Amino acid sequence: MFGLSDLKQSKVYQEAKEEGKLEGKLEGKLEGKLEGKLEGKLEGKLEGKLEGKLETVPLLLQLGLTVEQIAERLDLKLETVKKAAQQQ
Repeated sequence: MFGLSDLKQSKVYQEAKEEGKLEGKLEGKLEGKLEGKLEGKLEGKLEGKLEGKLETVPLLLQLGLTVEQIAERLDLKLETVKKAAQQQ
């Protein structure tokens, strides 16, 4: 009788098992690359938004807003706004 252990020892089973392993590795690599790419894009967008906000700090100070008001309006930490104000 042909049993499970016999099937696992067959050439067809071994080849299919190897093929499955290779496909799994490829899928994992592709998913990892895509995930990394998306994370990079998101991080870049967030950095760009922050940079844009920080560039407006000196302009808002010239308009007479306080650092507290700027932090509140731009949704930034007060310390971040203070640092940006000192760097102008």
